[in-house]
Amino acid sequence: MAPRWKGKDAKAKKDAEAEALKEPMSMIISQLQSSLVQSDAYGILSDKSVHFAAGAEQIVLLEKACLGRPVGTVEKDKVWFQLSLEEAFFLCYSLNCLKTNGGNRIPQTNEELWHYMKSKKETFPNFFKAYAHLRMKNWVVRSGFQYGVDFVVYRHHPSRVHSEYGVLVLSEGEAVKDVNGRLRVWSDVHCATRLVGSVAKTLLVLYIRRNGSRDDSPSCLANYTVEGRTITRWSPEQCRESCS
Repeated sequence: MAPRWKGKDAKAKKDAEAEALKEPMSMIISQLQSSLVQSDAYGILSDKSVHFAAGAEQIVLLEKACLGRPVGTVEKDKVWFQLSLEEAFFLCYSLNCLKTNGGNRIPQTNEELWHYMKSKKETFPNFFKAYAHLRMKNWVVRSGFQYGVDFVVYRHHPSRVHSEYGVLVLSEGEAVKDVNGRLRVWSDVHCATRLVGSVAKTLLVLYIRRNGSRDDSPSCLANYTVEGRTITRWSPEQCRESCS
């Protein structure tokens, strides 16, 4: 499926594509990482999310990177951003540019944060592996709750382009309980492909294999592998040859 750039006409869509090429997501993430490191940024654990007081530069970069969402004003030029568990751990562990604490200014280690997030979300190891896998490929990853999937992914910022894939995260292999129990029967597959297809998206299923690794430490992620498969509906009207 080709990217569907946003705009009221062909010229506006071309402009949106040009702007995205001029400012690729990899560059935005790199700038955000540098800004957070320089400011020695801290996030505060809050149940199933992390709150972070972003400065003026970081507000712009977080919005460009589509990470978190603003939830309130701290003071002049500072805004509270709420990060999901996956977003926060991506910044803490994958990019090493954010520290977290429980409100006491004592930074948590990656292992402590890992266990905290697992305690809040049983499926966190698999979901984080899927999230980081997509982010490292420079996709913008957002919640897919409203579409009945785990994530939706965009080629660039949602203001410039429509999402291309609805993503389901499944476990495969080992004696691991499936993370969401979907796609076990044909009717599940049919419903999922029909739903995402109705909003012009392709279903992408990410199978997470643990390869015998336990999930006691974030270091286990290096042994996890991800296999992606797209599933589309067959249209009876499709034909290999053009009708004359």
